[in-house]
Amino acid sequence: MLLVHSYESMGTFDGPGLRLVVFMQGCPFRCLYCANPDTIDPRGEAKETEPDHILKMAVDQKPFFGKRGGITFSGGEPTFQAAGLIPLFEQLKAAGVHICLDTNGAIVSEAVDRLHDLTDLVLLDVKQFNPEKHRELTGCTNSNTLETARRLHAKGKDVWLRYVLVPGVSDDAADIEALGRALGQMENIRRVEILPYHTLGVHKYAAMGLDYKLSETPKNTPEQLEEARRIMERHFTCPVIVN
Repeated sequence: MLLVHSYESMGTFDGPGLRLVVFMQGCPFRCLYCANPDTIDPRGEAKETEPDHILKMAVDQKPFFGKRGGITFSGGEPTFQAAGLIPLFEQLKAAGVHICLDTNGAIVSEAVDRLHDLTDLVLLDVKQFNPEKHRELTGCTNSNTLETARRLHAKGKDVWLRYVLVPGVSDDAADIEALGRALGQMENIRRVEILPYHTLGVHKYAAMGLDYKLSETPKNTPEQLEEARRIMERHFTCPVIVN
């Protein structure tokens, strides 16, 4: 059984084309700006779900996916349930469904490596390149995230790199430069997405009785987003977009 928090049909943000998005329960990170804090606790209000149920949903929706769409596993952190997802990914591959894995790279294991092998496109979320700032932001080291990037590069697995630009948290030019120098030569990175900071999940914190620690953080200015894009473009040869 898999622990699934929720679904989004016909999503257009989590990978190419129209997608069925499956939000898995459980995550080792504690990101200060997490938009889905209700998916963090592995014992949260998730539904125990038979993998066959997800397979049927994906196959039934396949006519709507077109040539580019498919299914995306997000969360939470889907690799938290890597072992349980492997048989489902194998069945999805056999059914010809394009698979995206939206991951923060926090978990490194043989099961996750196998999951990567079965995935068509990895959406790799790098929260911060600076290790101290990363720990302040997520409560965890970024060493596994960077190791995940290296492993995906070694496999030649297609990656979209995602970076949330949070004013005062992850917008320092030196940190973005360091990220570009470290990952910019990885030719398997097909796209870089700079994601503006948003507060769409803040209402969940109040409902859960949690303190949202970035309540005083302003939204990005167009100039901040453009500067981050320019820095990334100096290091990456793939398209760099503000999404």
